[in-house]
Amino acid sequence: MPVHVHIADHVARVTIDRPEVMNAVDQATERELQTIWSEIEQNRDVRAVVLTGAGERAFCTGADMKGGSGASGLEYWAMPRPGGFGGIALRDTLDVPVIARVNGHALGGGLEIMLGCDLVVAADHATFGLPEARVGRLPLDGGMVLLQRQIPHRAAMGMLLTGRRIKADEALRFDLINEVVPSAGLDAAVDRWLGEVLACAPLSLRAIKQVARRTAQLTAAEAQAQRLPALVEALNSVDSTEGVRAFVEKRKPVWQGR
Repeated sequence: MPVHVHIADHVARVTIDRPEVMNAVDQATERELQTIWSEIEQNRDVRAVVLTGAGERAFCTGADMKGGSGASGLEYWAMPRPGGFGGIALRDTLDVPVIARVNGHALGGGLEIMLGCDLVVAADHATFGLPEARVGRLPLDGGMVLLQRQIPHRAAMGMLLTGRRIKADEALRFDLINEVVPSAGLDAAVDRWLGEVLACAPLSLRAIKQVARRTAQLTAAEAQAQRLPALVEALNSVDSTEGVRAFVEKRKPVWQGR
């Protein structure tokens, strides 16, 4: 399989496993990722996701240009692409936190996938870029619209209008990623972030992510007025009561996810 999923202890670990092509995404991989995200959305036992690529060279280097559809740029743009590249770049229905474990190059669609994640921990040898313009294409699946919303304007345009790669330390300065660590410490750093995520009430995190993702283009007052489903569920939950009780009793809460 081009993608592996392992679910344990409320965490889904998703790995693009095509290291021989730098974890580039072909049509079969795209279909598999779409299926995986849909299944995770339906699995309420999953409280967090870690997404990565196999090996140490690449997180994902975007579309597999040798294993693609052969469509022209215009034809590709006209195709339905639910959720953007990899099914996650523009997905607004995956309400659990997603941590990108960036073990190497995140380029083109690979960077778009990363932009669709919530937290990013990168190895210090990782690079980031949207090189599509250098081959006469465009970052259609989230790159053009997401990068400029997630980092300063000049930094975003500097990447988009040159197609250049940036290194992990520069990505950190741009707030494109949360943390940079040596490759040997990548898993420990991801697990540390994961532990902090799992310490929070899962329904609270679903509500926070849903509000953040679905109200970004509203005014603060408009966003505050939204009665989104995950928000209502969290406020009415058993965990809402458990969290306060645990605080008063000076113990760790036991989250039930309901």
